[in-house]
Amino acid sequence: MGKLTGFLEYSRKESVEISPEERVNNYNEFHIPLEDIDEEERQNQAGRCMDCGVPYCNYGMILNNATTGCPLNNLIPEWNELIYTQNMKEACQRLLVTNRFPEFTSRVCPAPCEVACICGYSSGSAVTIRENEYALIENAYKKGYVKPEPILTRTGKKVAVIGSGPSGLAAADWLNKRGHSVTIYEKSDRIGGLLMYGIPNMKIEKHIIDRRINLMKAEGVEFILNADVGLTIDVSNILNNYDRIILCTGAENPRRINVANNDAHGIYNAIEYLTTVTKSLLEHIPPRIDLMSKKVLIIGGGDTGNDCLATAIRQGAISVIQLEMMSKPPIRRLESNPWPEYPRILKTDYGQEEAIEEFGDDPRIFSAMVKEFIVNENYDVIGAIISNLREERGDDGRIIMVPNGEEFLIDTDAVLIAAGFTGTKEYIFEKFGLEADNRGNIKTENFRTNHEKIYAAGDARRGQSLVVWALRKGKDVAREVDKSLMGYSFIKLI
Repeated sequence: MGKLTGFLEYSRKESVEISPEERVNNYNEFHIPLEDIDEEERQNQAGRCMDCGVPYCNYGMILNNATTGCPLNNLIPEWNELIYTQNMKEACQRLLVTNRFPEFTSRVCPAPCEVACICGYSSGSAVTIRENEYALIENAYKKGYVKPEPILTRTGKKVAVIGSGPSGLAAADWLNKRGHSVTIYEKSDRIGGLLMYGIPNMKIEKHIIDRRINLMKAEGVEFILNADVGLTIDVSNILNNYDRIILCTGAENPRRINVANNDAHGIYNAIEYLTTVTKSLLEHIPPRIDLMSKKVLIIGGGDTGNDCLATAIRQGAISVIQLEMMSKPPIRRLESNPWPEYPRILKTDYGQEEAIEEFGDDPRIFSAMVKEFIVNENYDVIGAIISNLREERGDDGRIIMVPNGEEFLIDTDAVLIAAGFTGTKEYIFEKFGLEADNRGNIKTENFRTNHEKIYAAGDARRGQSLVVWALRKGKDVAREVDKSLMGYSFIKLI
C-alpha cells in the first residue's frame, strides 16, 4: 500500500500523450512520463495504493477466458509503498524479485493488474500500476541501480534456449543467474522475437531491448544469431552439446483467410509487414512493403491489427479500414462481465485515435468478414466483398458469428491479415521429434516434451498470448529445467 488515505486524496493522473496529429510524423514512443514533469506526482500516484487486504492486482487469474491480475505475481503494494516513501532503489529491487524485464511489460502489457485493482473497483480509477513500474525501472537505469552482476560460480551444466522472444529471454536469464551456462539461438538477425519485429517502435523502441540484452551478455548469456535450429543448424548438434534444450519458438503459423484470391498481389501477413517496417527503420533503408498512397484494409481488430493501422498511417496510407469479426462491444460493463474480470468494453487504442484524427472517422467495422478478394488482370488486389455478420449460439452455447445475407464492397489495393496464429511451425515437431497438442502447440507435461532433454515454454507451448505470460512461463520452465539438472531449485515461484 502507499498512503492510508491516498486513494481519497489523490486523483488518478497518467503520463501525457503526444497528440495524434504530432506523433504520426515519426515512429517514436509518444508518452511523456509524469515524473519528467513533476516528480512528486509519481509519489502521489503510488500513494493511491489502498490497504485493500486482498491485493488481487498481484495474482494472475484466468476469468472468463481473459487474464486479470499480474501473471508474474509482482509485489505491487510493496513497491508502491516504497515509491511513496521515496525509496526508489529498494522499490526497484522489490520489482525485480518477480519481473526481470519491467522495461518491456511497462510498455507493452495491457495491465491486467489494473483491471484487478480494488481501488479501481471502489473509485472507478485504478492505481497507475504500469506507469509506476515504468518509473521504477527507468529511474533505476538512470541512477545506475541496474547493472551487470556477473555470475561467480557455475554449475557445469549447459542449456540451449531456442528463440529469443520474451519467454526465451526470461528462461535464459533465470537459468544464467542460477549458474548454468546458457546459449540462446535466434533464427533472425536481431534478438527479441516479436518484441523486436512484431511490436512497432511506437510501443517499444528497439534500443530498450538492446539495453537489456547487453546486460545479459555482460552476465554471461551467449547469443547466436541467424541460427534456425532444425533448418540451418542440425538438431543433433544441439542435443549432443547441451544438457537441456528449451524451445521458445513461438506460435508462428498465421491464421489464413480462406476465401477466393487470398494469395493476390498486395495481400500481406501482418507480422511480415511490421517486420519489414522495423527493419527499414533500424537499417535506414526503404521498406519492402510501403503503403504510401494505398487504400489499406486490415483484417483483425486486435493489438496487431491496431499496430498495423498506426504503421500504415505513418507510411502515408490515404485510407485505412479495420475489420473486426465480433460485434461492437458495449461502452460499459454488462452484468455478465463483472469485476474483476477483464472488461469487455469498447476501447479506442492509439492507432484508432490516430485514424480518427487523420481521416475523421473510427476505422473499425464490426460484425464483418471478407467473403472474397477482387483482383485485376495482373492478379493485384483491388477490392474485397465484405459480409455482415450476426450472432448465434453454437451447440456448445458459445456465441458464433454467421453471415446475415448483407454484403458490401470495399475498394482496397493493400490488405494486411492480422487474424492471429494457429500454432508452432511444423518443422519444429518434425526435426525435434515432438508431439503436438490439439491446438497445434508443443505438447508438454510440466513443461517437458516427450523427449526427456527438451522442454518448451511461451507461445510455442501455450499458444498466442501476452508478453507478460511469456515472461512468466519462461520463469516457470527455468525452474523445472533447474530441478531436472540439480534435483532442486532456488528459482522461486511466488
